[in-house]
Amino acid sequence: MGRPDSLTACDEADPTSPAPPARGSLKLGRPEGSLTPMALSDRDRAILDFERAWWQEAGSKEAAIRHRFALSPTRYYQVLGVLLTSPDALAYDPLVVRRLRRLRVDRRRARIEGRPAERRYR
Repeated sequence: MGRPDSLTACDEADPTSPAPPARGSLKLGRPEGSLTPMALSDRDRAILDFERAWWQEAGSKEAAIRHRFALSPTRYYQVLGVLLTSPDALAYDPLVVRRLRRLRVDRRRARIEGRPAERRYR
């Protein structure tokens, strides 16, 4: 059978309402009310620069983090984790960001598989 000749108002799609997600798919994108990403701050760039060459610092990495950024190592790694998802960070230093993303994936995979993470990069 063909399409009915008369459509009611509820049968027509409202052009101002968003289309429902396809069946069986995930709704991707930012949740409503989330903040839009901003350009990298000076601290963000300094963190990426530090990750590029932290082993040249005297002493432990944790001590250098506390001294240079006045952050606890836990907070530093939280900020770094957010930075790794930023397209601006990737544009600023693609080699460092990709290396850190790869290490994060390796550690996550090892944790899921129940084995110790291998240290490929020294």
